[in-house]
Amino acid sequence: MHCKRALALLLTFTTGCIASGADAGVLWAGKVQPLFDVYCMKCHGLIEQKSGLSLDAPDAVMKGGDEGAVIVPGKPEESRLYKNLAPRADPHMPPKKQLTDAQREAVREWIASMTAAPVKPAQTPQAPRHFDSVTQAIDSFIAEGWEHRGVTPASAIDDRTWCRRIYLDLAGRIPTRAELAEFLTSPSDSRRSALADRLLASEDYARRMRELWDVFLMGRTKRENHEDRRKQNGWWAFLENSFRSNRPWNETVRDILSARPDNPEDKGASWFLYERRNEYQTIAEAVAPIVYGAKIDCAQCHDHPLAREIKQAHYWGLVAAFNRSKNVEGGTAVGESAVGGFINFTNLKKESQPARVTLLTGRTLEEARPAGDQKEQDSDENYIEPAAKIRVPKFSRREAFADAVTQDNPLLARAFVNRMWATLIGRGIVHPPDEMTVRNAPSHPELIAWLAQDFGAHQHDIRRVVRGIVLSRAYALMRAADAAPETFAGAIEHPLSAEQIARSWRIAAGLPPVDDTLRRAVIAAMPDVLTKEYNATFQQAQFLANSPALAEILKPTPGSTAERVAALPDHASRVQEVFLSVYSRLPDAEETAHADAFLRERLDNPAEAVGGLLWALMTSAEFLTMP
Repeated sequence: MHCKRALALLLTFTTGCIASGADAGVLWAGKVQPLFDVYCMKCHGLIEQKSGLSLDAPDAVMKGGDEGAVIVPGKPEESRLYKNLAPRADPHMPPKKQLTDAQREAVREWIASMTAAPVKPAQTPQAPRHFDSVTQAIDSFIAEGWEHRGVTPASAIDDRTWCRRIYLDLAGRIPTRAELAEFLTSPSDSRRSALADRLLASEDYARRMRELWDVFLMGRTKRENHEDRRKQNGWWAFLENSFRSNRPWNETVRDILSARPDNPEDKGASWFLYERRNEYQTIAEAVAPIVYGAKIDCAQCHDHPLAREIKQAHYWGLVAAFNRSKNVEGGTAVGESAVGGFINFTNLKKESQPARVTLLTGRTLEEARPAGDQKEQDSDENYIEPAAKIRVPKFSRREAFADAVTQDNPLLARAFVNRMWATLIGRGIVHPPDEMTVRNAPSHPELIAWLAQDFGAHQHDIRRVVRGIVLSRAYALMRAADAAPETFAGAIEHPLSAEQIARSWRIAAGLPPVDDTLRRAVIAAMPDVLTKEYNATFQQAQFLANSPALAEILKPTPGSTAERVAALPDHASRVQEVFLSVYSRLPDAEETAHADAFLRERLDNPAEAVGGLLWALMTSAEFLTMP
């Protein structure tokens, strides 16, 4: 598939068929595609298509195979694809596996939901709809989605809960009692926007964004002292300065990829490449989700088996963009040679192909290659300042790539806004947020197209996007058990990060929020951030039940919550204070009764009893998930 066609598909508005009744696109993405991935892709995927049939995308299924159509839209009982799944079908599919009744029903329901005409993918409109603000756009598109799906959204959360939610998202911690009281007594018509603006201008926000993007860009590695090295070598300061000054995202990314900071305060930008120690494939695999919003790891040995637009040439082109680079000993600089770095890769047909810097947007960075057995000769003439300690080539392949993906690449903006939406809402418009391929259709295509276009049109203004999301109606909804997550009709339950937990624990305990010892302990037990699926581990349960670090902050020291609450005259007051300190709310009748009973069973040591109650609440699901 041509790369420009691939870009058009990436920006698609449809999923390849018209919905009739139930939404065919939702059924495909949520039920049928995962089923085909497990049972069908080996024989009917992008690498091999037995009988000429591919089942990787709706339009491919509709096309059929060598023996004709396998789908009669709207009529599953007449569709060979569905009939061959029956227990005694001949031929039977999958050949050596019997699908369950529920799995076959998913396929039947999907076929029944389609009408006869497949729809060609539509590109992003050239003239997006006008809105007065990002928030207005979000509210409009989300409301249209609810109407289209026949969904009733959950009720709005109250101000107390909203305050806690936005503090966790933008400050990385719960509000103090004083901060919550100040918010609740401020003018009601402007209190939310005023708090959002204040937090976006705070040091807490710069640190919170640095913590998030340090993980998104670098991961949590097990290398010894990796945090200390990132801090000491300016990486953390570079990220914090970028978010503090609201630097355009494309400029931040360009500095990271080019690794040639112009200013001393930006010297940490080169650490992104430097930490990866000249491991060019590792670098390529880390760069792709930033500039494309998609992983390319699976395209190393062949074209991506599931995402048709990602080719082997894209993988090795990314490798080639950086393979002239080399860490400079005795510092954090990343040098670059003016010659060499020309490599070939071998496809599944054992054919050797030259690796050219080919972008997912369709653009190829042209560069003359040495002919035949000709050997390149390096010389001072190839460098801007030949006598410099770290010489910069007159043509820098790395810098050319950095310019290309940050100046004329709509996928960069799309990847960022989707990642921030997922961070703040709990799920990406395209899910998962680092797999933005043709396979994973956006739940709200017009919304993500509008957000990405607006982000680029406003100089990649990060605060504009974040502010628009946190002031939207979707951000301020209660949880709804019956709301499908892709509708954003209710708050999506998602866990707090380790940094949010550690700081919030200290505030609930009546202590200053910053403590490196506790933070590191929680990270070690709960390292994940924005995972595809969250599953608690035995290690985490053990940590929450027996953590010495948590026990330490619950001691009744002067000024602590444990000391203050233990000094209160009666159990009712103590229970109320504990709930206000931990949950920012009063307990209901049932909670009051259980907490009161807990304290009465430990009358011989009130301080220890209060500490135990604090521990129970601070390790509960309510505390450890976004309100």
